[in-house]
Amino acid sequence: MDFAWLNWLYTAIAQVITWIHQAYSTFINPASGLNWALTIITLTVIMRILIFPLFLKQMRSSKKMQELAPKVQELRKRYKNDKQRMNQEVMALYQGAGANPLGGCLPILAQFPIFISMFTVLQAIANGTATKYGMTQAVVDSAKQAHIFSAGISETFFSAQAVTSKVIIGVFVAVSSLTTFLTVRQSVTRSMQQMPDNPMAQQQKILMYISPLFAFFSLNFPLGLILYWVTTNLWTLGQQHWFYSRHPMPQFDAKGNVIPEKAKPGLLARFRKTPPVEEAPEPEPEQPKIVRNQPSRQSRSKRTGSKKS
Repeated sequence: MDFAWLNWLYTAIAQVITWIHQAYSTFINPASGLNWALTIITLTVIMRILIFPLFLKQMRSSKKMQELAPKVQELRKRYKNDKQRMNQEVMALYQGAGANPLGGCLPILAQFPIFISMFTVLQAIANGTATKYGMTQAVVDSAKQAHIFSAGISETFFSAQAVTSKVIIGVFVAVSSLTTFLTVRQSVTRSMQQMPDNPMAQQQKILMYISPLFAFFSLNFPLGLILYWVTTNLWTLGQQHWFYSRHPMPQFDAKGNVIPEKAKPGLLARFRKTPPVEEAPEPEPEQPKIVRNQPSRQSRSKRTGSKKS
C-alpha cells in the first residue's frame, strides 16, 4: 500500500511523529510504550482537530437535509411513479437549500490519506526503513523497542511471536471493532430518524452490522495503527454526541415548516451563578369604591317638631 505520489505526505507524517516523540522524550523514556502511545494519540487528535471544519460542514449539511425531510417525502409521494423526475426534484431541492447529500464523505476522504500514511510509516518502522522518510535511526530503534502491554507497536497479530502479544493485539482489534460499530450505529440511527422512509434504510442497517467485521482486517495492521483507529473512533463518537445533543432532530408544525429551536445556554452560562429573575406580581383588580351616603342635616324646627306662627 505504498503510493509513491504520497511520499511527501509520508515524510510530513514521519516528521510530525518525530517532533511529538521528542517532546514527550523530555520527561518519558523514548523507548517506552507510554511515550509512543501518547505520540500516536496526540497525532490523531491533531489530525482530527485539523479536519474539524469539514465535520462541521458535514453536520450542517445533514441538519439542512433533516429540515427538508417533509418536503422530500412529499416529492417522493408526488413522483413515486417517475423515479428520474423524483431524483431531479430532490436534488434541486437540496441544491436550493445548500444541502450536500455527499457531505458525509468529506471527513472520510480527508482521513484516508492520513490513515495510509500512518500505515506506511509504521510499517517502515517495523521493517527498519523509516529513515527514507526523514526519521533518524535512533527514533526508529526506540519505536521497535517500544511495547504496549508487552506487545510491540510495530507488531501485527500474525507477525507477533509471543502468545501474550497476540492476545494484546487481539484485544485492541476487538475494541477497534466495537468502536467502529458504535460510530456507524450512532450515525445510521440519526439518519433513519431523519428520513424514516429512506429506501436505503435497509442497506444502512446491513452496513451497520457488517462494518465491525472490516475491523478484523486490522489483524494485519501494526498495533500502533490499531491504536490510531481506536482513538479516532472514540473522537468521532464524542464529536457526534456533542453535535447531536446541541442540535436535536427538528420539529415541524402542521404545515411542515420547521419550528425554531430554543437557544441553549453555553458552557459558561451553566457554571455562572445568576440569581433567578423574580417575576413582577400581577396587579390586583381594583375594588369598587364604596360611597357612603351621609344623612342630610335637618333644621331645628324639624328636629323639635315646632311650627312657625
